[in-house]
Amino acid sequence: MRERQRLPATFEVSVLVFVANLVVFLIASVHVYILVLEMFLWDKPRGLQAFGITKDFAAQTKVLAANQGLYNGFLAAGLFWGLWLGALGGPVKVFFLSCVLIAGLYGGATASRRILFIQAVPATLGLVLLGLASWP
Repeated sequence: MRERQRLPATFEVSVLVFVANLVVFLIASVHVYILVLEMFLWDKPRGLQAFGITKDFAAQTKVLAANQGLYNGFLAAGLFWGLWLGALGGPVKVFFLSCVLIAGLYGGATASRRILFIQAVPATLGLVLLGLASWP
């Protein structure tokens, strides 16, 4: 019986780093999309549908939503910055993913349970993958 060949550990780590960075990129992209929804489409059909709100409510809360959108943009910018830094960006990615996780937990508890699955679960996955990718 032939012994199964293993891939070099460096290959396994680089695949894990790639997957972790892909998840971070996707989370950052989702937050750019949330920025667009909250800042520019809040009172448009797409925004009304995405958040399940009425046109009247959207009109009354448009400025608040734009402010929320800006914060989501900052989260995305931080995650993209961490990716741009390459190997040195680990702490930056961990910080901003932690911010996304906390925002997701708070939003899930106070606004909508859907937020847990849009923000908290992906952020947790990203943090776990980053941890595994940096495991010695």
